[in-house]
Amino acid sequence: MTEATPAPRSASPPAAPGAALAALGIVFGDLGTSPLYTLQTVVQAIGGHFTAESALGILSLIVWTLIITISIKYCLFVMRADNHGEGGILALMSLVGANSLKGRALPLAVMGLVGAALIYGDGVITPAISVLSALEGVNVVTTALKPYVMPLAVVILILLFLVQRFGTAHIGRAFGPVMLLWFAVIAVLGIVGIVQSPVVLTAIDPTHAVRFLAHSGAVGPLVLGGVFLCITGGEALYADMGHFGAQPIRLSWYAVVLPALLLNYAGQTALLIQKGTITGNPFFLAAPAWSIYPLVILATVATIIASQAIITGSFSMTRQAMQLGWLPAVGIRQTSDKTYGQIYVPVVNWLMMLATVGVTVAFGSSDRLAGAYGTAVSTTMLLTTGLLFNAMRRVWKWSLPLSIGVAGVFLIVDLGFFAANLLKIVDGGWLPLTVGALIFFLMTTWRQGVDAVRSSLARSAERPEKFLAMLARGEVPRVPGTAVFLTRANQAIPSLIGDHIKHMGALHRHVIALTVVFEETPRIAEEDRSRVEPVGEGIVRVQVCFGFIEIPDLQLALVAVKGLDPGIDLANAVFFGTRDQVVPKPGSPLFSHWRLPLFAFLYRNAVKIVDRFNLPPANVVEIARQIEI
Repeated sequence: MTEATPAPRSASPPAAPGAALAALGIVFGDLGTSPLYTLQTVVQAIGGHFTAESALGILSLIVWTLIITISIKYCLFVMRADNHGEGGILALMSLVGANSLKGRALPLAVMGLVGAALIYGDGVITPAISVLSALEGVNVVTTALKPYVMPLAVVILILLFLVQRFGTAHIGRAFGPVMLLWFAVIAVLGIVGIVQSPVVLTAIDPTHAVRFLAHSGAVGPLVLGGVFLCITGGEALYADMGHFGAQPIRLSWYAVVLPALLLNYAGQTALLIQKGTITGNPFFLAAPAWSIYPLVILATVATIIASQAIITGSFSMTRQAMQLGWLPAVGIRQTSDKTYGQIYVPVVNWLMMLATVGVTVAFGSSDRLAGAYGTAVSTTMLLTTGLLFNAMRRVWKWSLPLSIGVAGVFLIVDLGFFAANLLKIVDGGWLPLTVGALIFFLMTTWRQGVDAVRSSLARSAERPEKFLAMLARGEVPRVPGTAVFLTRANQAIPSLIGDHIKHMGALHRHVIALTVVFEETPRIAEEDRSRVEPVGEGIVRVQVCFGFIEIPDLQLALVAVKGLDPGIDLANAVFFGTRDQVVPKPGSPLFSHWRLPLFAFLYRNAVKIVDRFNLPPANVVEIARQIEI
């Protein structure tokens, strides 16, 4: 249920150092814990045998992947494509004007929706692989605890999802300092390895990467699939822009995260060069034996933070998709009265918990799960580049050669990783792709169904002239009070008012035909929130607008509307809505026999208007009706 008021937002952004510290915990959890499994996956792909040149080639691939994809593509270009300060692939889709499945917007909308859907698939795997890889560090010291790693991971993950209902306002304050400690520790571990084998510093030369790919043969794509894991958290930088702003995120990346990651990957590579043959996780093997248990504890905490980030990111994306009209309304609860972005979406939380625990039990270990990891994110990054190109042309007004030149570089890198990750489909990559495909299907089914409902309501709307003439002749008794009719239709006299008169035989003295519109911008200024259109005979049409990240409160919004009759009593107004039953229209080709029942189920189980719009239950009346589409 949505609480009484949207959480207040600070009038000014937080100071850059403080926001940068907070961003370490929220934005960089996934990227920051990637050293736990990236080189471990590469070790498996290459068979555990390394020469100095192959190790340097792999490190060079990691270094330049981090530089090109995160430091340049996301930090400098993608984060510039903000939608009034908000980021994420759905915000980018709206920025380029593609929030529709019609006309020229169709291919861009498909790109944005597929990318968003795949993030849910990635969100199912990220907590599982992160927590498993951290706990498996104890296997470096003893194998006695190995049978308990997976059950313990399941317990931790269940607890993580259970505490979501309380919000992250309190534990969130510790996220930044804990991750700062994590980055300091992995940087020190990396420096120790570099001191023992300074030759790893030469990996900054990209020719090492080029030579490795040129001579690696069939192993090259497998290694690329493992290397890609070092940037799987890249989309979080863009998605979390609205919480911290671009500058704090960039400051955290360039000053703390990037140096720590480069140092740690270099230290792990030093171990590969020294040993030549290795089995197990080089992250923990590079650490002193006495530090393993404390390191496992710290890594577990860091991966819990990383998992928290993807969970809250899924909550935020659900809200965006819902407000933009791509998902049915679900219950959203604001969990902090200070931080606007902290919300809780129960249905998403429980579905993610079931899926994540199921994946953890089914795969059992991080090395097996690595095969399923990366396919969804690599596809989303490729689609982001496509939308970014359109932003360059439509929003920034860049020339075609410049847009092709910049986006083309990113496209080459993205295609390379996309192709490499396709090799993982048989080994588990099908899982996030399947989840993404199902969610994409739900999104498109919902949008097409809602459009059909609107068309049906428009056809059944009352003719204003005829209806007003009937009221003027006194054919409908008028009773004291104010009635607010919530309608999806844009007509002056929606059919709901006619249905009400049929049931009640009378109409209130003051009537508001109210339509709620969610715009393709994150927030709406108060002066632009409402529009009033007098219809006649005590009836006014009001349109109230909200941004796609706002939690609507209709009573507060109506109180602020200017131009209403002073006699309207909003405090005691009765709100009329509908509980519609969708049925097939004879001969309608819009939905197949199996798609319409899906939409009808979603429509029937969408959150009630009393919860969606924070209305007092005692003042809400719902009218049941049947709609043919």
